Amino acid sequence: MSVRPPLPARLHRAFTQHPSSVGESYGEHCASALRFGLAMIAAGLACILHAFVPFLFVRTGSRQVVRLHESMVTNRSRLSGPIDFVI
Repeated sequence: MSVRPPLPARLHRAFTQHPSSVGESYGEHCASALRFGLAMIAAGLACILHAFVPFLFVRTGSRQVVRLHESMVTNRSRLSGPIDFVI
């Protein structure tokens, strides 16, 4: 039977394992995830408005998807190994 690490060690690992796997600190990852999330919310709202008023925000959603993808691919290329992008 294995002994579980103490709670502080488990919490530290829980908050740093994924950011580390993508080459970021917790703070860097938090800022990046917030930036991505807010951009997706803004694009989603534009798409919802576009659904009701088709001449508004005609390309906003697709442009944001391209920007976010390019940003993620650019950041991914900084690392040498595979990246864990589990959502």
